This record gives sequence, structure tokens and C-alpha cells, in this order.
Amino acid sequence: MRILVTGGAGFIGSAVIREIINNSQDDVLNLDCLTYAGNLQNLISVQDNPRYTFSQTNITDLDAVRAVIDSFQPDVIMHLAAESHVDRSIENPGAFIQTNVVGTYNLLQCALDYYSGLTDAAQKNFRFHHVSTDEVYGSLGAVGLFTEETAYQPNSPYSASKASSDHLVRAWHTTFGLPTVITNCSNNYGPYHFPEKLIPLMILNALEGKPLPIYGDGQQVRDWLFVEDHARALILVAKQGQFGETYNIGGHNEVKNIDVVQNICRILDEKITNKPAGVNLFEDLITIVQDRPGHDVRYAIDASKIQKDLNWVPIEDFASGMEKTIQWYLDNQAWCDDVQSGSYQRDRLGVIK
Repeated sequence: MRILVTGGAGFIGSAVIREIINNSQDDVLNLDCLTYAGNLQNLISVQDNPRYTFSQTNITDLDAVRAVIDSFQPDVIMHLAAESHVDRSIENPGAFIQTNVVGTYNLLQCALDYYSGLTDAAQKNFRFHHVSTDEVYGSLGAVGLFTEETAYQPNSPYSASKASSDHLVRAWHTTFGLPTVITNCSNNYGPYHFPEKLIPLMILNALEGKPLPIYGDGQQVRDWLFVEDHARALILVAKQGQFGETYNIGGHNEVKNIDVVQNICRILDEKITNKPAGVNLFEDLITIVQDRPGHDVRYAIDASKIQKDLNWVPIEDFASGMEKTIQWYLDNQAWCDDVQSGSYQRDRLGVIK
């Protein structure tokens, strides 16, 4: 197959491309505009493969997107390009509307025009896979799980922009007949994660003896999904998911934020013999800070549909995935330094002043 992946230089997108190149005979075009979170170093292991192609293109540029699609002639479009950090959406909501809403509209229009010109046989094989988040569902109480039927109730500019894009995809399927599938995933973690996110931020701060900031009381619960498990699920849905369906993808790992950080500290205590000056235990660096505005209390995914329909279950549990993640960051300090060579230096974002 010929698979076009938007946002393929990002954390999840690059995992998808590595999985496709390493474990299939499919051709991949990576369409990415290379924002601060897009890094071609994530793809060094596959960049010389003849089945891999890169196009530096912004999904907000309608004509450029149309030209890439028409040239590549994809069988599948996997749409992962997005502004994704909640704190950044609080500081600059407009960028999220442009990329996540307008950019998705552009892709849908170009995909529909392309699809309409295909032969009947090619149309039967084509699909548009939109990758979203469980944050569109809002915040859970102490019990219950998000299902594919859960009503949308986004609480941040980020989740609102993703909810908007989900609704656009659904509308283009229902109104125009574009063959689409949607996935909503829980929190990802793993190698190549940009260090503004909780787990890599805590790892890198700890290694330098910096404070480990915990929002509010740290009791917020997230369902953690190892990124390579997610990549396998996404490819499965892209190839075998039923048109018009939504599939929730979760890791079956509900953990409080404070417990995540304490777990990181314990693993680092075991691995690091020469700690930063003044640090006895890494847990001593944990610092409670003002909570994020509109911080959702709990996310948890019911992934029984994708297990039943497509026979997918995660391979990694939280213990094995976290061990692999921390070891990867310890082994790849050069990558960590390179991705922070620009304006982002692990400073806090999203504080309403």
C-alpha cells in the first residue's frame, strides 16, 4: 500500500512510520511542516529506505497539500499532524484552531477531491484515518471509562480543537461519503517524546537535579499507552477498520500523575549512581505547583471494541514500558540536547497571568 502520514516527524507519527517501514512492504510519504515538536532525527533509522519519502508541507496550505496527495497517489491517509500540548493551547489557542481545525478541513477537502477521481476499484481500497485523543470526552469521575459512544465535552482549547476536527471527519463521511475511520487514544509515552510532556520532562529534570513540578495535588489519573503499541493499533485500524467507525485505543494502565513521577524517581535511583549535586533521592525534587487551568481529573479508555473487532491488545504494561522509556532517554542524551536547542528549555507554559 501507499500510505501518507501527516505529522510523521512527531512523536506518534514517527513511531507509525518506523513500524510501517520495519514491519511491512508499504511505501510511506511523511508530510510534516517541522514545527518545534517535529524532528527528522526521529526517523534516522528509516530515512534511507527507498520506501520512505519526506515532504516538508504545512497542512494549512491547501494547494500544497493537494499537490502532495495528487503526486503520491495514496491508498491511505493517516492524519496525525496536530498541535498537541494543552499548556501551549492555553497560551496560544489560535495556532491550535489553524492547524487542528483548518488543517484537517484542508486535508478532508483534498482527500475528497482525490477520492472522487479514483476508479471504483481504487475507491474501495482508499480510506482516511483521523487520529485523535481521549481528551475530547472531557473529564471522568472516580469510576467509569470512555467508550466510543461517550458524549464529547472538551475542556481545553487543545481538546476543543481536536473535537472540532473529529466532527469534521465524521461529517465528511456522512455527507460526502469519504471513507473515514477515527481513533481516540489515551496518553502516549515512550522513546522520542518531546520533553514538554510529563514523563520526558520529569526524566530530564531529574537528571539535572531540577525541580519536578506536579500540578495541583498530583491526583489526576491518566491511562498510559506505550507509543509502539499505539503505532501498531493505528496501522491496524488504517488497514482494517470499518468505514465510519471510531475506535478507542488505551493502554489499560491507569496511574495518578504523582505515582508516575514517583515511579520515574525510583527507577532512576536504581540506575543512576552519580546523582546531581545535593540530590540524595530523586523523589526529593518533587515540587507541587499551581494547577493547570481547567485540568481534567481523570481519563480512562475502554478499548474493548478494538480488541473485539480487530484483535488488538497492548504488549507493554506500565512497568515494562516505563523501563524501556527511561533507558532510552539515558541512552540518547544527544537527541534530548538537540530537540531543546531552540526556544523550548523545559520552562512552564500555559499559566494564566
